[in-house]
Amino acid sequence: MTNIQETAKIDIQEKIQEEVEQARTVCDINGSGSPECAAAWDAVEELQAEASHKRQSKPKNSLEQYCDDNPDAIECRVYDD
Repeated sequence: MTNIQETAKIDIQEKIQEEVEQARTVCDINGSGSPECAAAWDAVEELQAEASHKRQSKPKNSLEQYCDDNPDAIECRVYDD
C-alpha cells in the first residue's frame, strides 16, 4: 500500500470516528428516535460504505498500467483458448 493510500485510509477512519461521536451527541440531545439522530447515523453508514468500497478497489500493478499505455506490446497480448 502506498503512503497516499495509507493516509487516505487513516483520514477516512478518523472521519468515521468523528461522525460516530457527533451522532452520539446528536442522539443524546435530540433523542434516539429523532430525525436528526437518524440522519447522523446515516452519515456514519455512508462513510463506512465508502471506506469499504475503497478497500475493495485494488490499484493496478505496473504491468496493468504498462498495458493500458501500450496495448499492442508483446507482454500485453491475450490469447483466447
